[in-house]
Amino acid sequence: MSTPNGFAQHSRACVTQSMEGGAVQDLRAKKAGKAAKKEAGGNVALPAEGPVSVGTPVSETLKLLPEELKANMKIKSITPRPPRKPRLERAASLDEKSWRRWRRFRTSQESLTDPNDTSSSNGSLQEASPSPPNRGRASPCHPCCQQNSLYSSPDASEASPVGKSRGSTSDLGKRASEISSAFGGLLRGKAFAGGKPRLSQIMPARPLPPMELNVASHTLRTANRIDSDCLDYRHYSQHKFGRVSSSLSDTRLHGNGMVYDSCSTDSMKSTFSLLTPIRAKDVRSRSYLEGSLMASGALLGAEELSRYFPDRNIGIFVATWNMQGQKELPVNLDDFLLPTDPDYAQDMYVIGVQEGCPDRREWEIRLQETLGPHYVLLYSAAHGVLYMSVFIRRDLIWFCSEVEYATVTTRIVSQIKTKGALGICFTFFGTSFLFITSHFTSGDSKVNERKLDYNKTIQALTLPKNVPDTNPYRSSSSDVTTRFDEVFWFGDFNFRLNKDRETVDSILSQNPDTDVSKLLVYDQLTSEMSRGSIFKGFQEADIHFRPSYKFDIGKDSYDTTSKQRTPSYTDRVVFRSRYKDDIQAVKYSSCPVIKTSDHRPVFALFRVKVRPGRDNIPLAAGQFDRELYLMGIKRRITRELQKRREQKDQKSSSICSIS
Repeated sequence: MSTPNGFAQHSRACVTQSMEGGAVQDLRAKKAGKAAKKEAGGNVALPAEGPVSVGTPVSETLKLLPEELKANMKIKSITPRPPRKPRLERAASLDEKSWRRWRRFRTSQESLTDPNDTSSSNGSLQEASPSPPNRGRASPCHPCCQQNSLYSSPDASEASPVGKSRGSTSDLGKRASEISSAFGGLLRGKAFAGGKPRLSQIMPARPLPPMELNVASHTLRTANRIDSDCLDYRHYSQHKFGRVSSSLSDTRLHGNGMVYDSCSTDSMKSTFSLLTPIRAKDVRSRSYLEGSLMASGALLGAEELSRYFPDRNIGIFVATWNMQGQKELPVNLDDFLLPTDPDYAQDMYVIGVQEGCPDRREWEIRLQETLGPHYVLLYSAAHGVLYMSVFIRRDLIWFCSEVEYATVTTRIVSQIKTKGALGICFTFFGTSFLFITSHFTSGDSKVNERKLDYNKTIQALTLPKNVPDTNPYRSSSSDVTTRFDEVFWFGDFNFRLNKDRETVDSILSQNPDTDVSKLLVYDQLTSEMSRGSIFKGFQEADIHFRPSYKFDIGKDSYDTTSKQRTPSYTDRVVFRSRYKDDIQAVKYSSCPVIKTSDHRPVFALFRVKVRPGRDNIPLAAGQFDRELYLMGIKRRITRELQKRREQKDQKSSSICSIS
């Protein structure tokens, strides 16, 4: 009865091998070895038909048996097979599961993003962990590695039979092991903290489009072309020079193609700012004390002018104010010097004061404090109680000539310097400027005296002195205003309205703010300028503000004393140019917020065309009032810290009530 037992034993071995796998296979091998030893004495052996594959059904196994075994149903011998090594789980299997989870996550995200987007969160993950290598290119592994990697990839084991996929499965196991060993820590620590993907910060794929700046006047757009916080100049520099940042490392310089030819990175570092870079050969060829109008190396030439002012127009702020000799200064000058209507500050600030405060230095410090660190005091002068201060952007002081000034006294008693004129002149690039502030004779009916003051000023003001005239062929020795390209004359001219107080009040009540044309019909200065008896060749912008004189101090009402003075436009700003349309008035207004005097400050914004010049003029070499600059900045910082401290104290001392 050995045949049925042998057949049953062989059948159970096959079924067990197909159902349970390697653990039962070892036991079957041992039993098969014992059976082979018993049958060795009979010298009966089974023909070698090859090993029976794992997982073959019993019916299929019976078909593969020889015909004589089917007849006798007796097993003579079984070919022994070596026992398999125990299966081992890879330590990196969790990493590979995380990797496959991440692959599915990235695949789902790629359908929602732009494939060209390299700055998104998916792109950052893709850069952080490289993609797995191609499966077909892996080299074969050691046999033991093949055994250990059989169960490393469930997807691969399910895709193909066990007997035909051992090589590919082992290759996948090796590749998965390499990925898990090399990048397992990265995936666990960064990409998948706690089993959930941690995405990097989402950044825009391309630079955002520039903001559309709504500027009331084009001159204000040219005012901020130097500082790094100006969007229009930054956009201009990026478009022209291809810069993205002002501080670039060596690798970014090479990566962005910023270093050309054989130039070294060290030689290029210092030139990467918002200013135009200067080549070394240009520095060698420059001659700052010589040069012609169109010379490429000229400091005041066309090339240098185009770097700072591509449209060759600068913004100038001109203001006049009769302070009435008050010691008290306004708490805040921002509304005066930095009105809210224009979005940008100007390139140059010129402030003239009549009957100035006793402490002139304090007044200049307050101006510096208000304008801030972007401006420096180029020059200041005084004639009695007439003050004038010229502030300019700190980047532009190198293009100014030496500053000169002169004074004229128009009163009979010259020791009393309350009436007169003060003039300051200099050359900026190739354009000469003259600024005059005056205080003419007061009185409603003293029009002729005021015209005499004007004539004496243009004849006695001895300017320029050392700075050469930019166009001497069009100059006149009897009129100082003809010796400069651009002239601005401002001050308390004391011209009145030829009308009684009741009529002026009724007109103001009808048109409180906008339409003042009915008042200007009675204006003395407008009438005299139309006749050509004063300010010949000068122009004035249209007036759309209320009369600047005479107010009650600290109030918005006009003179309520017994004198009942008529409101008038005594404070004015006029201008003249050698060339047509070189000066364009942008804004002409007053500052009603400042009420420390019986006059309201009057200011005007201009857009002025600048021409290139020659380097044969005495340069100011960047000189400015350094002591005043430091004092003004210190005041500004102290004021800001005090304001923050007050806000902090106010928040800490606030009381909350529950209703």
